[in-house]
Amino acid sequence: MQFYNVKKRGKVDILEDQLKKKVYDSKGRKRYAVRAVDDDGTNLTRFVSKDDYDALDVPEED
Repeated sequence: MQFYNVKKRGKVDILEDQLKKKVYDSKGRKRYAVRAVDDDGTNLTRFVSKDDYDALDVPEED
């Protein structure tokens, strides 16, 4: 999956086995995200649709 790394100022590809998914719930509004850590230690977050979130077969983050 592709993420944008702000430190590198470019897109990076992260393997699926390094991904985790998370639901952010703020004031009743749910946002679905996929999270990862790049090789330089940068935390990466990409917001996706609920359908894409449900289709991913990766563990959920606490």
